[in-house]
Amino acid sequence: MNQSILFNDDLAFDQQQDCWRLSGLVAGQTVTIYFHSLSLSRLSEIDNCTKYDVEEVAELWLENNELEGNEIHIKMKS
Repeated sequence: MNQSILFNDDLAFDQQQDCWRLSGLVAGQTVTIYFHSLSLSRLSEIDNCTKYDVEEVAELWLENNELEGNEIHIKMKS
């Protein structure tokens, strides 16, 4: 399924989930995307290049998966 996503500028580390979190809009629905990655979880901040990389990962996930609910958990290779 090819869905476009509009990302919010709110990439932040989620202490409770121990991963980076980003929100966005998919077909008018607010979704929260969690990026589970050991290497990312070690970063205290993410630069713009890495931010664009995780956004691309989310776009690819949406192309290959069906959105169910308002949360997406992406397990990335570390």
